[in-house]
Amino acid sequence: MSSKKITISILILFLMLNITSISLAQSVDELKQNIDNHNNKIEKLEKEIKIYEKEIQTVEGEAKTLQSAVQVLDINQKKIGTEIKKTETNIKKTNLTISGLGGEIGEIEAKIESNTTAIIKALNDMRQKDEESLIENFLTNKSIAEVLDEYESISQFQQKVRDQSKELALYKKELSDKKIITEEEKKKLVNLKTGLNDQNKILEINKKEKNTLLSTTKNKEAEYKKILAERQAEKERFEKELFEFESKLKIAIDPKSYPSSGKGIFSWPLDNVFITQYFGKTIDSARLYKSGTHNGIDFRASRGTPVKATLDGTVVGIGNTDAQNGCYSYGKWILISHPNGLSTLYAHLDLIKVSQGQSVQTGNIIGYSGNTGYSTGPHLHLTVYASQGVKVQKYSSSINCKNVNIPIADVKAYLDPMLYF
Repeated sequence: MSSKKITISILILFLMLNITSISLAQSVDELKQNIDNHNNKIEKLEKEIKIYEKEIQTVEGEAKTLQSAVQVLDINQKKIGTEIKKTETNIKKTNLTISGLGGEIGEIEAKIESNTTAIIKALNDMRQKDEESLIENFLTNKSIAEVLDEYESISQFQQKVRDQSKELALYKKELSDKKIITEEEKKKLVNLKTGLNDQNKILEINKKEKNTLLSTTKNKEAEYKKILAERQAEKERFEKELFEFESKLKIAIDPKSYPSSGKGIFSWPLDNVFITQYFGKTIDSARLYKSGTHNGIDFRASRGTPVKATLDGTVVGIGNTDAQNGCYSYGKWILISHPNGLSTLYAHLDLIKVSQGQSVQTGNIIGYSGNTGYSTGPHLHLTVYASQGVKVQKYSSSINCKNVNIPIADVKAYLDPMLYF
């Protein structure tokens, strides 16, 4: 084999290993630019969502009128619409990321194939050379200088093969890593598509509520005030009868069956935490609740905000008190029992994403905040119980809520949630 053949082999090996990356460089740059453009769009949409949230807070803080109620629903509709656009943009960006990863994987696979082919060729060339003796090589060549040049080329070629073998191992590791990232992005894509579907449902709920509000009030402020007063009266009557009923319960609760306190036991149920009403006797609770106490804490949460499980557990109950007309209570609610002897209730939801008996993990999205039940505006209500003292049942002796399931608890079972965050 002549030194010219060896040199050509080295050149072929170099070209095989580099041509793919040159041809794909431009398309990769275009993909990255496209992804950056989507990130910029997402950032703008996030700023727009924050503006809507501030507007909702401002309007809700004003006097409660039909006009302000309709205005809140209109702003909510715009906000959810913007969130849908953000999710759609995220889906497009994630698809681009998956496409980019696919291109990178294809490039790595091409490099692996090129490396493998080149190494096989190199080994065959060297094997053929090994079968020729130095004297045979000398006799078939014009001069000893050519023989020495050939052997120097072979030595360089062997070093190149060794180097490429090391690169081959690195490429395989990189390929494995890229495939893992791709699978994670695909899972993210599935979650985004699920979230988009949820957001569209919440948008429809918001539109329906606005139509119902305008229909029932006949677009008259006096009718709206009358309806508000009736709801307030029914809510107070239910709270009174429930408080009296629960005060008479004598459920045995072992204080050792649950932690008395412990910071960090629970994770926050929302990404952005702003507490609007605390547990127990407060100025607001004396004004808002017949019992004079608030049995949980309230979080500011605009419509469609993802609500997350505060701790691993099992969903022991779900319900919707709005299923019975005149039952102004929790609206759509979820009760989760945790292994440490505590249970958590999430109320006033627009959408429930779990089912009874389902196991959940800390941080799982279990629903979306809303304005169901008796609520003066969209928010999340969270109650913490000693699990031994709470059960889900129909409150058959109630006047307006006897046909729906609700959590019923001994008053001793209600615990201050802030002891566990």
